[in-house]
Amino acid sequence: AHVEGNPVIVTAGVDRIRLRQHPTFTIPAPTTTDLSSTTATTTAASSDTNDTNGDDKNRDMVLSGKVTWVGKSSMEIRMQLKTQCNENKDDQDGEEWLEAYFTFVTLDPVTKKPMAVPPLIPQTEEERLYFERGARRAQQKKTARQHQLRVGQPVLTDEALRVDQLAASLLEQAGPLIKLPSLADPHSILMGHTRLQNAQMAQPQVRNLHGRIFGGFLMRRAYELAFANAYMFGGAKPLFLEIDDISFTAPVDVGDLLVFTSRVLYTKPNGVNNSSNTTTADTNDQNGGCGGSSDSVEPYHHPNQPLIMVEVEVWVTEPESLKAKLSNTLHFTFCLPLNTPCRTVLPGNIEEARRMAERMMLIKDDDEDDHGTSNDGAPQKQ
Repeated sequence: AHVEGNPVIVTAGVDRIRLRQHPTFTIPAPTTTDLSSTTATTTAASSDTNDTNGDDKNRDMVLSGKVTWVGKSSMEIRMQLKTQCNENKDDQDGEEWLEAYFTFVTLDPVTKKPMAVPPLIPQTEEERLYFERGARRAQQKKTARQHQLRVGQPVLTDEALRVDQLAASLLEQAGPLIKLPSLADPHSILMGHTRLQNAQMAQPQVRNLHGRIFGGFLMRRAYELAFANAYMFGGAKPLFLEIDDISFTAPVDVGDLLVFTSRVLYTKPNGVNNSSNTTTADTNDQNGGCGGSSDSVEPYHHPNQPLIMVEVEVWVTEPESLKAKLSNTLHFTFCLPLNTPCRTVLPGNIEEARRMAERMMLIKDDDEDDHGTSNDGAPQKQ
């Protein structure tokens, strides 16, 4: 509405969809023992942190969003989902349990070239910090595109050298499992043994307004494969925590043959324990499930709950021409129920080692960037 002309707004990427904490719903116990038992298991896993607010199921959900950063022709939008604590529709004290960041690009409907968007002027300290984070994410993605490894064009940057050093260390750690599997740690497994794959045709009923396959359809199919992969790997139903950094590299047309390939990149068998911080669940429990504030909270607080990081690639395959192009790469994070045994994933070759190292470093940088996030998702001034 603020761009002159009639631009086409295209989804350029999904930077993150994260459960900041699990909604504290209390669902009545099932009366049957067949399919309902699945729901009971999932609910128990979701409400381990706080199961004291039996009336949460009667609360409304408030979905809101705002533009947090604007570039020349792109914009970042932050969405949040809260439970409403009272009948006041303007209530700002609800319990935020999901956040997401989306990037959109404006294009000229005729030339398909980028169109300029009006600048965004932050007016509060919170808006300024969100704007700075959005600018930093945009710069990181731009740098990643410029430094993308191409055949015959090795990239020698400090970051690439750090990745190679970590990859070499991971490959050395995997040495016994590769060369002496009978004597290696029985609680470890090679990444190649976690691979899962399926294929399907792109159907016309999932087209978007521009005649291409809707990106949300690809996300859903990738999520289903990632969930199945984590389920088969962990041996227990996983709980979704986050989907991160989705870039729509190449469009998908109706009739394309799509091949989805997933693998477990790495795991944290002992979970993450940030006991030094006050968790949002603790704070909301003290305040009746609504409102209240907490100290800075790390993204995850899952002691003794193994974390599983799954990567899914979406390939557009052309059997007639013996070609395939990468359309999307998606990263999912799941956790397993308390004290569930979980193997350590190790790379089987240098390519897998680099994949693992790049993701580990990215997650570490993101966690450091997110340090100082308050209960309502607003970054705190350092």
